[in-house]
Amino acid sequence: MTMDDATPSQRRSSGSSSNDAAAPLLPKSQGEEVAAYDEFNGASFSGAVFNLSTTIIGAGIMALPATMKILGLVLGIAMIVVMAFLTDASIEFLLRFSKIKKSRSYGGLMGDSFGKPGKILLQVAVLVNNIGVLIVYMIIIGDVLAGKTEDGTHHHGVLEGWFGHHWWNGRAFVLLITTLGVFAPLACFKRIDSLRFTSALSVALAVVFLVITAGISIMKLISGGVAMPRLLPDVSDLTSFWNLFTVVPVLVTAFICHYNVHSIQNELDDPSQIRPVVRSALMLCSSVYIMTSIFGFLLFGDDTLDDVLANFDTDLGIPFGSVLNDAVRVSYALHLMLVFPIVFYPLRINIDGLLFPSSPSLTSSNVRFGCLSAGLITVIFLGANFIPSIWDAFQFTGATAAVCLGFIFPASVILKDRHSRATGRDTTLAVFMIVLAVMSNAVAIYSDAYALFKKHTHRG
Repeated sequence: MTMDDATPSQRRSSGSSSNDAAAPLLPKSQGEEVAAYDEFNGASFSGAVFNLSTTIIGAGIMALPATMKILGLVLGIAMIVVMAFLTDASIEFLLRFSKIKKSRSYGGLMGDSFGKPGKILLQVAVLVNNIGVLIVYMIIIGDVLAGKTEDGTHHHGVLEGWFGHHWWNGRAFVLLITTLGVFAPLACFKRIDSLRFTSALSVALAVVFLVITAGISIMKLISGGVAMPRLLPDVSDLTSFWNLFTVVPVLVTAFICHYNVHSIQNELDDPSQIRPVVRSALMLCSSVYIMTSIFGFLLFGDDTLDDVLANFDTDLGIPFGSVLNDAVRVSYALHLMLVFPIVFYPLRINIDGLLFPSSPSLTSSNVRFGCLSAGLITVIFLGANFIPSIWDAFQFTGATAAVCLGFIFPASVILKDRHSRATGRDTTLAVFMIVLAVMSNAVAIYSDAYALFKKHTHRG
Protein backbone atom coordinates (compact mmCIF):
# COMPACT_ATOMS: atom_id res chain seq x y z
CA MET A 1 0.00 0.00 0.00
CA THR A 2 1.31 3.41 -0.86
CA MET A 3 -0.38 6.31 0.84
CA ASP A 4 -1.32 9.03 -1.56
CA ASP A 5 -3.25 12.06 -2.53
CA ALA A 6 -4.50 14.06 0.43
CA THR A 7 -2.65 16.92 2.00
CA PRO A 8 -2.10 16.92 5.74
CA SER A 9 -4.45 19.89 6.11
CA GLN A 10 -7.16 17.99 4.21
CA ARG A 11 -6.48 14.96 6.36
CA ARG A 12 -7.26 16.87 9.51
CA SER A 13 -10.38 18.56 8.15
CA SER A 14 -13.81 17.12 8.68
CA GLY A 15 -14.72 16.19 5.13
CA SER A 16 -15.83 19.60 3.91
CA SER A 17 -17.18 20.09 0.44
CA SER A 18 -13.98 21.78 -0.68
CA ASN A 19 -11.99 18.71 0.31
CA ASP A 20 -14.44 16.47 -1.52
CA ALA A 21 -14.04 18.59 -4.60
CA ALA A 22 -10.27 18.43 -4.40
CA ALA A 23 -10.16 14.67 -3.85
CA PRO A 24 -9.78 12.34 -6.85
CA LEU A 25 -13.05 10.79 -8.02
CA LEU A 26 -11.96 7.24 -7.20
CA PRO A 27 -13.01 4.71 -4.56
CA LYS A 28 -11.68 5.26 -1.06
CA SER A 29 -9.06 2.58 -1.30
CA GLN A 30 -5.52 2.24 -0.07
CA GLY A 31 -4.03 5.70 0.68
CA GLU A 32 -7.12 7.67 -0.26
CA GLU A 33 -8.97 6.45 2.83
CA VAL A 34 -8.52 9.74 4.64
CA ALA A 35 -10.26 8.56 7.78
CA ALA A 36 -7.62 5.91 8.24
CA TYR A 37 -5.06 8.66 8.93
CA ASP A 38 -7.04 10.79 11.34
CA GLU A 39 -5.92 8.66 14.29
CA PHE A 40 -2.33 8.69 13.03
CA ASN A 41 -1.33 12.32 13.57
CA GLY A 42 0.32 13.85 16.57
CA ALA A 43 3.82 12.40 16.23
CA SER A 44 6.52 14.45 17.94
CA PHE A 45 9.48 16.17 16.30
CA SER A 46 12.02 14.15 18.29
CA GLY A 47 10.27 10.86 17.53
CA ALA A 48 10.31 11.67 13.82
CA VAL A 49 14.04 12.52 13.94
CA PHE A 50 14.87 9.24 15.68
CA ASN A 51 12.76 7.19 13.24
CA LEU A 52 14.40 8.80 10.21
CA SER A 53 17.88 8.51 11.76
CA THR A 54 17.33 4.81 12.43
CA THR A 55 16.25 4.35 8.82
CA ILE A 56 19.56 5.88 7.74
CA ILE A 57 21.98 4.22 10.19
CA GLY A 58 21.92 0.52 9.44
CA ALA A 59 24.71 -1.87 8.56
CA GLY A 60 26.45 0.68 6.34
CA ILE A 61 28.10 2.42 9.27
CA MET A 62 30.55 -0.48 9.58
CA ALA A 63 31.86 0.04 6.03
CA LEU A 64 32.70 3.72 6.47
CA PRO A 65 36.10 3.42 8.23
CA ALA A 66 37.33 1.39 5.23
CA THR A 67 36.40 4.30 2.94
CA MET A 68 38.77 6.48 4.97
CA LYS A 69 41.56 3.96 4.34
CA ILE A 70 41.13 4.49 0.60
CA LEU A 71 40.20 8.19 0.43
CA GLY A 72 42.11 9.53 3.43
CA LEU A 73 40.39 11.48 6.20
CA VAL A 74 40.05 14.82 4.41
CA LEU A 75 38.51 13.53 1.19
CA GLY A 76 36.51 10.86 3.03
CA ILE A 77 34.89 13.33 5.42
CA ALA A 78 34.23 15.73 2.56
CA MET A 79 32.44 12.96 0.65
CA ILE A 80 30.21 12.13 3.64
CA VAL A 81 29.20 15.81 3.87
CA VAL A 82 28.58 16.04 0.11
CA MET A 83 26.38 12.91 0.17
CA ALA A 84 24.40 14.32 3.10
CA PHE A 85 23.72 17.51 1.11
CA LEU A 86 22.74 15.50 -2.00
CA THR A 87 20.40 13.34 0.08
CA ASP A 88 18.82 16.48 1.54
CA ALA A 89 18.34 17.84 -1.98
CA SER A 90 16.78 14.61 -3.29
CA ILE A 91 14.35 14.45 -0.35
CA GLU A 92 13.49 18.12 -0.91
CA PHE A 93 12.63 17.22 -4.52
CA LEU A 94 10.25 14.53 -3.29
CA LEU A 95 8.57 16.74 -0.69
CA ARG A 96 8.22 19.80 -2.93
CA PHE A 97 6.71 17.91 -5.85
CA SER A 98 4.50 15.83 -3.53
CA LYS A 99 3.09 19.09 -2.17
CA ILE A 100 2.36 20.34 -5.70
CA LYS A 101 0.38 17.19 -6.51
CA LYS A 102 -0.88 16.71 -2.93
CA SER A 103 0.65 13.23 -2.94
CA ARG A 104 1.05 11.62 0.45
CA SER A 105 3.52 8.93 -0.53
CA TYR A 106 6.57 8.27 -2.65
CA GLY A 107 4.47 5.86 -4.72
CA GLY A 108 1.75 8.47 -5.20
CA LEU A 109 4.35 10.93 -6.53
CA MET A 110 5.83 8.34 -8.89
CA GLY A 111 2.32 7.48 -10.06
CA ASP A 112 1.60 11.13 -10.76
CA SER A 113 4.81 11.56 -12.75
CA PHE A 114 4.96 8.24 -14.62
CA GLY A 115 1.54 6.65 -14.24
CA LYS A 116 0.87 3.19 -12.86
CA PRO A 117 4.19 1.73 -14.17
CA GLY A 118 6.10 4.35 -12.17
CA LYS A 119 4.24 3.50 -8.99
CA ILE A 120 4.77 -0.24 -9.51
CA LEU A 121 8.47 0.32 -10.23
CA LEU A 122 8.82 2.19 -6.93
CA GLN A 123 7.03 -0.57 -5.02
CA VAL A 124 9.23 -3.27 -6.60
CA ALA A 125 12.38 -1.26 -5.76
CA VAL A 126 11.31 -0.96 -2.10
CA LEU A 127 10.48 -4.67 -2.08
CA VAL A 128 13.89 -5.70 -3.48
CA ASN A 129 15.90 -3.21 -1.41
CA ASN A 130 14.20 -3.75 1.94
CA ILE A 131 13.90 -7.54 1.80
CA GLY A 132 17.59 -7.68 0.86
CA VAL A 133 18.57 -5.30 3.65
CA LEU A 134 16.54 -7.19 6.27
CA ILE A 135 17.95 -10.57 5.23
CA VAL A 136 21.47 -9.15 5.45
CA TYR A 137 20.68 -7.72 8.92
CA MET A 138 19.47 -11.14 10.07
CA ILE A 139 22.60 -12.82 8.66
CA ILE A 140 24.83 -10.30 10.50
CA ILE A 141 22.92 -10.81 13.76
CA GLY A 142 23.37 -14.57 13.38
CA ASP A 143 27.09 -14.14 12.65
CA VAL A 144 27.62 -11.92 15.69
CA LEU A 145 25.62 -13.94 18.22
CA ALA A 146 25.98 -17.51 16.95
CA GLY A 147 29.12 -17.39 14.80
CA LYS A 148 29.71 -18.67 11.28
CA THR A 149 31.82 -21.15 9.38
CA GLU A 150 33.58 -19.81 6.30
CA ASP A 151 36.06 -21.66 4.09
CA GLY A 152 36.34 -24.40 6.69
CA THR A 153 37.17 -21.95 9.50
CA HIS A 154 34.68 -21.45 12.33
CA HIS A 155 34.35 -17.94 13.77
CA HIS A 156 32.85 -18.07 17.27
CA GLY A 157 29.80 -15.99 18.06
CA VAL A 158 29.43 -14.00 21.26
CA LEU A 159 27.06 -16.53 22.89
CA GLU A 160 29.32 -19.43 21.96
CA GLY A 161 32.29 -17.58 23.43
CA TRP A 162 30.43 -16.97 26.68
CA PHE A 163 28.68 -20.32 27.21
CA GLY A 164 30.36 -22.81 24.89
CA HIS A 165 28.63 -24.67 22.07
CA HIS A 166 25.03 -25.76 22.84
CA TRP A 167 21.93 -26.44 20.75
CA TRP A 168 20.24 -23.32 22.11
CA ASN A 169 22.97 -20.93 20.94
CA GLY A 170 23.16 -22.41 17.45
CA ARG A 171 22.48 -20.05 14.55
CA ALA A 172 18.99 -21.24 13.53
CA PHE A 173 17.66 -21.30 17.10
CA VAL A 174 19.11 -17.89 18.01
CA LEU A 175 17.55 -16.33 14.91
CA LEU A 176 14.23 -18.07 15.58
CA ILE A 177 14.10 -16.67 19.13
CA THR A 178 15.14 -13.22 17.84
CA THR A 179 12.42 -13.36 15.19
CA LEU A 180 9.66 -14.44 17.58
CA GLY A 181 10.82 -12.36 20.54
CA VAL A 182 11.91 -9.12 18.85
CA PHE A 183 11.04 -8.82 15.16
CA ALA A 184 7.47 -10.15 15.26
CA PRO A 185 6.26 -8.01 18.21
CA LEU A 186 7.83 -4.82 16.82
CA ALA A 187 6.38 -5.54 13.36
CA CYS A 188 2.84 -5.47 14.83
CA PHE A 189 2.74 -1.68 15.19
CA LYS A 190 0.53 0.05 12.63
CA ARG A 191 2.06 3.47 13.26
CA ILE A 192 5.65 4.27 12.46
CA ASP A 193 5.61 6.76 15.35
CA SER A 194 5.04 3.82 17.73
CA LEU A 195 8.64 2.81 16.99
CA ARG A 196 10.11 6.12 18.22
CA PHE A 197 11.40 4.68 21.50
CA THR A 198 13.07 1.66 19.89
CA SER A 199 14.50 4.00 17.25
CA ALA A 200 15.94 6.26 19.95
CA LEU A 201 17.51 3.21 21.61
CA SER A 202 18.87 2.07 18.23
CA VAL A 203 20.59 5.42 17.68
CA ALA A 204 21.91 5.27 21.26
CA LEU A 205 23.44 1.84 20.57
CA ALA A 206 25.17 3.23 17.48
CA VAL A 207 26.56 5.97 19.71
CA VAL A 208 27.71 3.30 22.20
CA PHE A 209 29.76 1.71 19.41
CA LEU A 210 31.16 5.14 18.56
CA VAL A 211 32.06 5.95 22.18
CA ILE A 212 33.83 2.61 22.71
CA THR A 213 35.77 2.98 19.46
CA ALA A 214 36.69 6.58 20.32
CA GLY A 215 37.77 5.61 23.84
CA ILE A 216 40.03 2.79 22.64
CA SER A 217 41.49 5.02 19.90
CA ILE A 218 42.30 7.85 22.32
CA MET A 219 43.85 5.43 24.84
CA LYS A 220 46.09 3.89 22.18
CA LEU A 221 46.92 7.31 20.73
CA ILE A 222 48.07 8.55 24.15
CA SER A 223 50.15 5.41 24.71
CA GLY A 224 51.65 5.63 21.23
CA GLY A 225 49.92 2.48 20.05
CA VAL A 226 48.54 4.00 16.85
CA ALA A 227 49.99 6.15 14.11
CA MET A 228 48.44 9.33 12.77
CA PRO A 229 45.98 8.40 10.02
CA ARG A 230 46.51 9.27 6.39
CA LEU A 231 44.82 12.55 5.45
CA LEU A 232 44.83 12.20 1.65
CA PRO A 233 44.52 9.20 -0.69
CA ASP A 234 47.64 7.35 -1.77
CA VAL A 235 47.49 7.48 -5.57
CA SER A 236 50.64 6.06 -7.08
CA ASP A 237 49.39 4.41 -10.28
CA LEU A 238 46.28 3.92 -12.42
CA THR A 239 45.08 0.96 -10.34
CA SER A 240 45.13 2.96 -7.10
CA PHE A 241 43.32 5.80 -8.89
CA TRP A 242 40.47 3.53 -10.02
CA ASN A 243 40.40 2.03 -6.54
CA LEU A 244 39.14 5.39 -5.25
CA PHE A 245 35.85 4.82 -7.06
CA THR A 246 35.14 1.52 -5.28
CA VAL A 247 34.02 3.42 -2.17
CA VAL A 248 31.44 5.48 -4.08
CA PRO A 249 28.64 2.87 -3.72
CA VAL A 250 29.15 2.75 0.07
CA LEU A 251 28.86 6.54 0.36
CA VAL A 252 25.98 6.88 -2.13
CA THR A 253 23.83 4.39 -0.22
CA ALA A 254 24.85 5.59 3.26
CA PHE A 255 21.93 8.00 3.64
CA ILE A 256 19.08 6.14 1.86
CA CYS A 257 15.88 6.79 3.84
CA HIS A 258 13.52 8.16 1.20
CA TYR A 259 10.95 5.38 1.44
CA ASN A 260 10.04 6.39 5.03
CA VAL A 261 9.92 10.19 4.66
CA HIS A 262 6.25 10.45 3.64
CA SER A 263 5.08 8.00 6.32
CA ILE A 264 6.86 10.06 8.97
CA GLN A 265 5.45 13.31 7.57
CA ASN A 266 1.90 11.91 7.50
CA GLU A 267 2.01 11.24 11.24
CA LEU A 268 3.59 14.54 12.31
CA ASP A 269 1.41 16.86 14.35
CA ASP A 270 2.71 19.67 12.13
CA PRO A 271 3.63 18.24 8.68
CA SER A 272 5.53 21.44 7.80
CA GLN A 273 8.17 20.28 10.30
CA ILE A 274 9.31 17.50 7.96
CA ARG A 275 12.10 19.62 6.45
CA PRO A 276 13.67 20.40 9.87
CA VAL A 277 13.18 16.72 10.78
CA VAL A 278 15.08 15.61 7.68
CA ARG A 279 17.91 18.07 8.24
CA SER A 280 18.20 17.22 11.93
CA ALA A 281 18.38 13.51 11.13
CA LEU A 282 20.98 14.07 8.41
CA MET A 283 23.09 16.21 10.75
CA LEU A 284 22.88 13.60 13.51
CA CYS A 285 23.75 10.73 11.17
CA SER A 286 26.53 12.68 9.45
CA SER A 287 28.11 13.40 12.83
CA VAL A 288 27.94 9.72 13.84
CA TYR A 289 29.31 8.67 10.44
CA ILE A 290 32.20 11.13 10.52
CA MET A 291 33.22 10.31 14.09
CA THR A 292 32.94 6.56 13.48
CA SER A 293 35.04 6.87 10.32
CA ILE A 294 37.72 8.93 12.05
CA PHE A 295 38.09 6.78 15.16
CA GLY A 296 37.64 3.46 13.33
CA PHE A 297 40.40 4.35 10.86
CA LEU A 298 42.57 5.86 13.61
CA LEU A 299 42.29 2.66 15.64
CA PHE A 300 43.03 0.13 12.90
CA GLY A 301 44.82 2.21 10.23
CA ASP A 302 45.70 0.31 7.07
CA ASP A 303 44.51 -2.90 8.75
CA THR A 304 40.91 -1.60 8.67
CA LEU A 305 38.76 -4.27 7.05
CA ASP A 306 35.85 -3.66 4.67
CA ASP A 307 33.54 -4.42 7.62
CA VAL A 308 35.19 -2.85 10.66
CA LEU A 309 33.18 -5.14 12.93
CA ALA A 310 35.53 -7.94 11.85
CA ASN A 311 38.42 -5.94 13.35
CA PHE A 312 36.75 -6.31 16.75
CA ASP A 313 37.22 -10.07 16.49
CA THR A 314 40.95 -9.63 17.11
CA ASP A 315 43.20 -8.78 20.06
CA LEU A 316 42.96 -5.01 20.67
CA GLY A 317 46.12 -5.02 22.78
CA ILE A 318 44.57 -3.19 25.73
CA PRO A 319 43.23 -4.22 29.16
CA PHE A 320 39.70 -5.69 28.98
CA GLY A 321 40.05 -5.85 25.20
CA SER A 322 37.90 -8.98 24.90
CA VAL A 323 35.15 -7.36 27.00
CA LEU A 324 35.16 -4.27 24.77
CA ASN A 325 35.13 -6.48 21.67
CA ASP A 326 32.01 -8.23 22.93
CA ALA A 327 30.40 -4.93 23.95
CA VAL A 328 30.88 -3.56 20.43
CA ARG A 329 29.54 -6.69 18.75
CA VAL A 330 26.53 -7.08 21.05
CA SER A 331 25.58 -3.39 20.86
CA TYR A 332 25.76 -3.61 17.07
CA ALA A 333 23.58 -6.74 16.95
CA LEU A 334 21.01 -5.07 19.23
CA HIS A 335 21.16 -1.94 17.05
CA LEU A 336 20.29 -3.97 13.94
CA MET A 337 17.45 -5.71 15.78
CA LEU A 338 15.89 -2.31 16.45
CA VAL A 339 16.53 -1.06 12.90
CA PHE A 340 14.61 -4.08 11.56
CA PRO A 341 11.05 -2.84 12.25
CA ILE A 342 11.67 0.66 10.84
CA VAL A 343 12.82 -0.87 7.52
CA PHE A 344 10.07 -3.52 7.65
CA TYR A 345 7.31 -0.88 7.94
CA PRO A 346 7.56 0.54 4.37
CA LEU A 347 8.18 -2.96 2.98
CA ARG A 348 4.78 -4.15 4.23
CA ILE A 349 3.02 -1.01 3.00
CA ASN A 350 4.45 -1.27 -0.51
CA ILE A 351 3.95 -5.00 -0.99
CA ASP A 352 0.33 -4.49 0.09
CA GLY A 353 -0.05 -1.83 -2.60
CA LEU A 354 1.56 -4.17 -5.12
CA LEU A 355 -0.64 -7.17 -4.30
CA PHE A 356 -3.90 -5.44 -3.30
CA PRO A 357 -3.99 -2.09 -5.12
CA SER A 358 -7.78 -1.75 -4.91
CA SER A 359 -8.26 -2.92 -1.32
CA PRO A 360 -9.06 -0.63 1.62
CA SER A 361 -6.27 0.80 3.73
CA LEU A 362 -4.03 -1.85 5.30
CA THR A 363 -4.65 -0.36 8.75
CA SER A 364 -8.35 -1.18 8.43
CA SER A 365 -7.79 -4.92 7.83
CA ASN A 366 -6.23 -6.82 10.70
CA VAL A 367 -6.30 -10.08 8.74
CA ARG A 368 -4.41 -8.67 5.76
CA PHE A 369 -2.03 -6.81 8.07
CA GLY A 370 -1.26 -9.96 10.07
CA CYS A 371 -0.91 -12.25 7.06
CA LEU A 372 1.44 -9.88 5.22
CA SER A 373 3.55 -9.35 8.35
CA ALA A 374 3.82 -13.07 9.09
CA GLY A 375 4.51 -13.94 5.46
CA LEU A 376 7.25 -11.36 5.01
CA ILE A 377 8.98 -12.23 8.29
CA THR A 378 8.89 -15.92 7.31
CA VAL A 379 10.44 -15.17 3.90
CA ILE A 380 13.19 -13.10 5.52
CA PHE A 381 13.89 -15.78 8.14
CA LEU A 382 14.07 -18.57 5.53
CA GLY A 383 16.24 -16.45 3.24
CA ALA A 384 18.74 -15.71 6.00
CA ASN A 385 18.96 -19.33 7.16
CA PHE A 386 18.59 -21.59 4.18
CA ILE A 387 19.78 -19.76 1.04
CA PRO A 388 23.58 -19.54 1.38
CA SER A 389 24.14 -17.53 -1.81
CA ILE A 390 21.41 -14.98 -1.15
CA TRP A 391 23.89 -12.37 0.11
CA ASP A 392 25.73 -12.55 -3.21
CA ALA A 393 22.48 -11.99 -5.10
CA PHE A 394 21.45 -9.00 -3.03
CA GLN A 395 24.83 -7.34 -3.49
CA PHE A 396 23.73 -6.77 -7.09
CA THR A 397 19.99 -6.12 -6.74
CA GLY A 398 20.37 -4.13 -3.51
CA ALA A 399 22.86 -1.70 -4.99
CA THR A 400 20.57 -1.07 -7.97
CA ALA A 401 17.38 -0.65 -5.94
CA ALA A 402 19.00 1.61 -3.33
CA VAL A 403 20.40 4.13 -5.80
CA CYS A 404 17.07 4.15 -7.64
CA LEU A 405 15.18 4.99 -4.45
CA GLY A 406 17.70 7.57 -3.27
CA PHE A 407 18.64 9.42 -6.43
CA ILE A 408 17.41 8.10 -9.78
CA PHE A 409 13.66 8.23 -9.00
CA PRO A 410 13.71 11.70 -7.32
CA ALA A 411 15.86 13.08 -10.15
CA SER A 412 13.55 11.49 -12.75
CA VAL A 413 10.56 13.26 -11.19
CA ILE A 414 12.40 16.56 -11.63
CA LEU A 415 13.38 15.84 -15.25
CA LYS A 416 9.84 14.70 -16.09
CA ASP A 417 8.54 17.93 -14.47
CA ARG A 418 4.91 17.14 -15.18
CA HIS A 419 3.70 20.37 -13.56
CA SER A 420 6.47 22.61 -15.02
CA ARG A 421 7.79 23.65 -11.62
CA ALA A 422 11.46 22.60 -11.85
CA THR A 423 14.13 25.31 -11.95
CA GLY A 424 17.36 25.23 -13.95
CA ARG A 425 19.25 24.43 -10.75
CA ASP A 426 16.87 21.51 -10.08
CA THR A 427 17.49 20.09 -13.55
CA THR A 428 21.28 20.41 -13.27
CA LEU A 429 21.30 18.76 -9.85
CA ALA A 430 18.98 15.99 -11.09
CA VAL A 431 21.27 15.19 -14.02
CA PHE A 432 24.28 15.10 -11.65
CA MET A 433 22.41 12.72 -9.29
CA ILE A 434 21.58 10.32 -12.10
CA VAL A 435 25.15 10.32 -13.45
CA LEU A 436 26.52 9.72 -9.92
CA ALA A 437 23.98 6.96 -9.25
CA VAL A 438 24.62 5.16 -12.55
CA MET A 439 28.39 5.37 -12.06
CA SER A 440 28.03 4.15 -8.46
CA ASN A 441 25.89 1.24 -9.52
CA ALA A 442 28.26 0.26 -12.34
CA VAL A 443 31.25 0.32 -9.97
CA ALA A 444 29.34 -1.67 -7.33
CA ILE A 445 28.25 -4.35 -9.79
CA TYR A 446 31.71 -4.64 -11.32
CA SER A 447 33.52 -4.83 -7.95
CA ASP A 448 30.99 -7.33 -6.53
CA ALA A 449 31.19 -9.50 -9.65
CA TYR A 450 35.01 -9.40 -9.59
CA ALA A 451 35.12 -10.30 -5.86
CA LEU A 452 32.67 -13.14 -6.43
CA PHE A 453 34.71 -14.44 -9.38
CA LYS A 454 37.93 -14.33 -7.32
CA LYS A 455 36.25 -16.13 -4.41
CA HIS A 456 34.98 -18.97 -6.57
CA THR A 457 38.27 -19.18 -8.49
CA HIS A 458 40.16 -19.44 -5.18
CA ARG A 459 37.83 -22.18 -3.95
CA GLY A 460 38.19 -24.00 -7.25
